This record gives sequence, structure tokens and C-alpha cells, in this order.
Amino acid sequence: MTAIDSVIRSSTGADRRKPWNSLFFNEDDKPLSVEQAGRYATPLEMVRLAPSASNLQPWRIIKASESDVFHFYIKRAPGMKQLFAMKADLQRVDIGIAMCHFELAADEEGLRGKWNTNNPLLRGMADKLEYITTWAGSNQ
Repeated sequence: MTAIDSVIRSSTGADRRKPWNSLFFNEDDKPLSVEQAGRYATPLEMVRLAPSASNLQPWRIIKASESDVFHFYIKRAPGMKQLFAMKADLQRVDIGIAMCHFELAADEEGLRGKWNTNNPLLRGMADKLEYITTWAGSNQ
């Protein structure tokens, strides 16, 4: 890495990622442990490490009580749309990056699944988030 790369990474906060327990949860709104994530721990860690266009890591993932089902949400940052006043929704770009990292890492781990948009209408923390999609694993 060049000195310029280091300065850019440092100034944008690219080396600071949110901790696991602030991104991944169970349906009961409690943080999801690495052990509870099971074979999906690596795909979730790749989401945690994924780059974020808005540098906010706005994704939140809630593991369903059923095995291998993960609901993806955006935790909107207040004022983001007004701040950038553009047509691009950087937080939707971020969730797309997170989904890509999740699916690629799952595939690398031999975990198959499909995306769907069947909103589970969860209560609690999910009420304050914007539902995007669900990954339903097919490796039961």
C-alpha cells in the first residue's frame, strides 16, 4: 500500500469497521453471537468487513429463528439524502455491497440459498429499520 493509499483509507475511516454485535441480531433483538451464526459466521464477517460507499455500514442483519434465514435491513442515517442531494441512494448501494459479500462468501463456503423479498414484518428493532431482502439457505 502506498502512502497516498494509507492517507485516503485513514481519512475516509475505511479501516474502522463496526463491531459484530452492532450489525447482526437474533429475532429477539439480542446480538447474534458468532456461535449462533454457525456456518454463516464467515459470510457475516465478510459483510462486516465490506466497504461502505457512505462509510456508515448501514446494514443490519437479523437471523430468523428458522435455520439459515437472514433478513437484511438498512438503518437509515438521518439527513443522508439531504447531505448528498443527489439521485443516488448511497445506503442502498451499501446494502447491495453487503449482499454481494454475503452471497459470494456463502458460495465459497458451499452454502446455497436464494434471495426473496418476503418481508417477515418483525417487531422490535426491525420497526426502526428499512426491510430490503431475505436470504433463505437451502442447505438444511
